[in-house]
Amino acid sequence: MSRIGRLPILLPKEVRCDISDGVITVSGPKGMLTQPVVEGVTLRRDGDHIHCERSGDGSRLRARHGLMRALLANMVRGVTQGFEKRLEVQGLGYRVSLSGATLNLSLGFSHPVAYLPPQGIELAVERTTIVVRGIDKQRVGQVAADIRAKRPPEPYKGKGIRYSDEVVRRKAGKAGK
Repeated sequence: MSRIGRLPILLPKEVRCDISDGVITVSGPKGMLTQPVVEGVTLRRDGDHIHCERSGDGSRLRARHGLMRALLANMVRGVTQGFEKRLEVQGLGYRVSLSGATLNLSLGFSHPVAYLPPQGIELAVERTTIVVRGIDKQRVGQVAADIRAKRPPEPYKGKGIRYSDEVVRRKAGKAGK
């Protein structure tokens, strides 16, 4: 049996959970998220816990069992605490600013780059750090990856946009005489 899939999910008091018609809806103080239930997996509510159970023992079904449990746990955490990713901008002359909801990036191109986040995602700028916040873990990660893709860190000088915990392997460059 899946080690992750068999763990129960604890629902805090402020979180409401509704399972109906193959869709689970979780709402809490930060918002509401919905997710279709994976085929072959059933969800059972037992007081303030939710249990994921699967109908068979195939390898794909075992994987989906753990996936459904992880998605549900992320939904519960998202509506209570939220998720956050931090990006650092490094490079001489590289600047970041926020005007309204639009993120303005000056990344050494001949033009400034503007990024408008999707609905449900909040951006904040702290000097050279971009903070991406939201209740949906997948969406927060995708927005952070989209922003990083505007100028990924290069291996010679390390300039670009990187995750705050990312380690960029540096190369030596040309050998001089």
